[in-house]
Amino acid sequence: MKKTPSPKLHQSSQRKKPNANLQLVGAINDTRRHNPKTNSALKSLKHAVKKCAAAFSLFLSGKRKTASNDVGNDERKNTSKVKGVVSSSTDLSSEGNTKNSSKWKFSYSYASSSTASGQLGIGNFSFEEIYKSTAKFSPDNEIGQGGFGTVYKGKLNDGTLVAVKRAKKDVIRNHLHEFKNEIYTLSQIEHRNLVRLYGYLEHGDEKIIVVEYVGNGNLREHLDGIRGEGLEIGERLDIAIDVAHAITYLHMYTDNPIIHRDIKASNILISENLKAKVADFGFARLSDDPTATHISTQVKGTAGYMDPEYLRTYQLTEKSDVYSFGVLLVEMMTGRHPIESKRPLDERVTIRWAMNMLKQGDAVFAMDPRLRRNPASIKAVKKVLKLALQCVAPLKQSRPPMKNCAEVLWEIRKIFRDEVNSDHPPLLSHHSENFPQREKNKHMTFGIEEDDNHKFVSVPNIHS
Repeated sequence: MKKTPSPKLHQSSQRKKPNANLQLVGAINDTRRHNPKTNSALKSLKHAVKKCAAAFSLFLSGKRKTASNDVGNDERKNTSKVKGVVSSSTDLSSEGNTKNSSKWKFSYSYASSSTASGQLGIGNFSFEEIYKSTAKFSPDNEIGQGGFGTVYKGKLNDGTLVAVKRAKKDVIRNHLHEFKNEIYTLSQIEHRNLVRLYGYLEHGDEKIIVVEYVGNGNLREHLDGIRGEGLEIGERLDIAIDVAHAITYLHMYTDNPIIHRDIKASNILISENLKAKVADFGFARLSDDPTATHISTQVKGTAGYMDPEYLRTYQLTEKSDVYSFGVLLVEMMTGRHPIESKRPLDERVTIRWAMNMLKQGDAVFAMDPRLRRNPASIKAVKKVLKLALQCVAPLKQSRPPMKNCAEVLWEIRKIFRDEVNSDHPPLLSHHSENFPQREKNKHMTFGIEEDDNHKFVSVPNIHS
């Protein structure tokens, strides 16, 4: 797309051009110094040159003014058509009481339509293309509800499957900062366990984000049995490690630390080969200062997953994500929601109930009833619950960093597979027959490597 030069650039280029009239005046002055007898004649000539210079200057001024007005008119015509390239500014959330504030900044370019769009990796989107890709936002293509709108499955002209997050017009007014925040955060990250941003679009009242399509539902749906055929313990460990790697990347391997602030099962998307991808960055916060101990901010998140210290102090830290991750681990081992209001009073807060069971030595009774019970799986669940207990510690200083969580989970999975393979022949079930192929293509990050290739196989129930 051809860019229209800004007025400042236009004026700057004009100033750089040599002024022939001024050079001529300089030459006349030079001649006068060397030949005084010609002063009288030269005075008349110099006066005439000055008049010409003044006229030429007025002509240039008029041209500049016209060019400036033309650009100004273009700006007014295209106020709804700004192709956004976000600056390196940090937080886009318009929350009060923040430690560091920043602004939503753009690098501007203009086009002929009234649509604003930006993209990473693929070409510009038009509203017509998005409209067509979702079959006119057909209810048949609706795949979920996001924080500020509806999510649709779409197919672009080149065949790429995408998830189209369309903001609800009556909701976006109060969630505009979340829309901008998600675009900005996604534009800063790239990791195999994080949903990828393809682009965004603003067309009149329409505000749309286009992201990677992950077509096997979310973790909560799998735990509830709505999707798939039930996750075995080995598959749950895989997913937990994927999520731990994603959060570790956000905390340690981005230019500025990113706190997701809404880690929960419904925000963990599951691919066809059961790889986990963390999604929904509307509440994410970026630290302007990597050495800062916390960010002071309004409380946002999901009930049951929120760090109690953050709720009490309004101080958001990376350990707030660790707390949410601990809740997620309990959820994955028990199969229960964080809050179960219909259960007996002492079981309504799942982490409290599960931790009590662990401390009493009854972790096996906290296991998801859909999990196969055998010595290896029971031992793995106990170890995961012990890690979760550290993650949900009341004081953030007592919680491990996410990198440690990933390493501990990696070791738990390795021991689990070793025990399964040593105690039983390699029997495959409908739950785990894809494990060898998954491991063949798996490459670990954060300096954690697996020297030996363990193949996980599920085993029949073992009754003691």
